[in-house]
Amino acid sequence: MELAFAKMEGLGNDFVMLDDRDSSIVNNTPYRELAQRLCSRRFGIGADGIILLLNSDTQDIGFRIFNSDGSEPQMCGNGMRCFAKLAFEQGILAKKRFTVETLAGTIVPELTVNGDNRVTSVCVDMGEPVLESTKVPFKSDNSLAVNEGVQVNGKSVYLTAVSMGNPHAVIFVDDVDAVDLEKQGREIETHERFPEKTNVEFIQPMNDHEFKMRVWERGAGETLACGTGACASLVASCLNEHSRETALIHLAGGDLEVRWDRKSNHIFKTGPATLSFTGTVAI
Repeated sequence: MELAFAKMEGLGNDFVMLDDRDSSIVNNTPYRELAQRLCSRRFGIGADGIILLLNSDTQDIGFRIFNSDGSEPQMCGNGMRCFAKLAFEQGILAKKRFTVETLAGTIVPELTVNGDNRVTSVCVDMGEPVLESTKVPFKSDNSLAVNEGVQVNGKSVYLTAVSMGNPHAVIFVDDVDAVDLEKQGREIETHERFPEKTNVEFIQPMNDHEFKMRVWERGAGETLACGTGACASLVASCLNEHSRETALIHLAGGDLEVRWDRKSNHIFKTGPATLSFTGTVAI
């Protein structure tokens, strides 16, 4: 089977985008297996994950994502920007604001378009953060896990647990560049107190509206950016009184602007999405 794809990236978080609204792909190969095959950077196209454009019975369009290891997260903020840009520019959806069905609930992207009808940036309504420990999920005696200590190799690590449809552990540090991300990220990702594993963000506050972030993604390892992680980190920064409700977040792949509207309790994330190339691959 010859499969058409688009390779896209959002701040260096890269994806193989696939249109399976007719179910021809899944009827040929399970998505998990396909993700492992296509995402291999030596034997495939190479990506952090694959993203499927799907039909939806309840929203304008459906979204699913599978990490490079074949696991399926509920949502991906950088991937959603790529998804929205592709859906608009390929004429799948003509609206500049539409609803997307995801495992994390309904997500609403809003597009900024130039005179050539090309998407220049995407603002995504990421919905409401989930703070209850049992719903993150995070095993805790406290209803909210804010700056809560966990034991890692006999040492206490203090984290704030937030879900943006997928779980996040946000840890504040003095210098993100000094963090052994692979070692510490993997230890927290698989910690027994996160029954569904977790994404891990290390945050270095710079002032009350700006911070640096490095991320270890559940099922993908270190990535250059994570949209849901940026949103979770802003919430955690507010809860720990490190930042205002709007902040510029510096990631390895570039910058994101994130805003927490306390009135609606929704998180809004704005950033770029870029088409790298298109092609076909035999599966």
